[in-house]
Amino acid sequence: MSSKCGVVVRRARNEDLRRIVEIEGRSFRYPYSILVLTTLLNLYPEYFLVCEYCGDVVGYVVAVVDRDSSGHIVSIAVDPNYRGLGIGKLLMNAVESRLRDDGIIKFKLEVAVSNYVAINMYKSLGYEVVKVLKNYYPDGEDAYLMVKNTSANGLRPEKPYRTSYNTLT
Repeated sequence: MSSKCGVVVRRARNEDLRRIVEIEGRSFRYPYSILVLTTLLNLYPEYFLVCEYCGDVVGYVVAVVDRDSSGHIVSIAVDPNYRGLGIGKLLMNAVESRLRDDGIIKFKLEVAVSNYVAINMYKSLGYEVVKVLKNYYPDGEDAYLMVKNTSANGLRPEKPYRTSYNTLT
């Protein structure tokens, strides 16, 4: 039915995990296990998002808040059949928005130095390479640590705001 077709970003649910694990496995040489992804979903459900297209999960992103109060994008992946359509940017914008709503103004992530497509996407979103992480991956490949400070880019209001509070009494 065509009314079900469209792009939706929403919080991940337990029933999405099988599909998320499948996308993870098709996207990375060293994918996270279902145990790791389940733990992230349980600990950070507000920052674990999926993108649905026509009712099917086609991508996901998960972030955590680190001790330095930065938003750490732990993983993002889009099904190979749906890449190049802007889904990665949509997911990144959605998780960054949720983090900003919670007062987080600095975001960081790691990316393989050989993943040119992802590096270019992150740069287009305002991320900058700040460090090379030597031998980051099990096969010895290096990673870039990329950071985005939204307060420096003027993308965040001066005072934090939240959209999740129920203001009705």
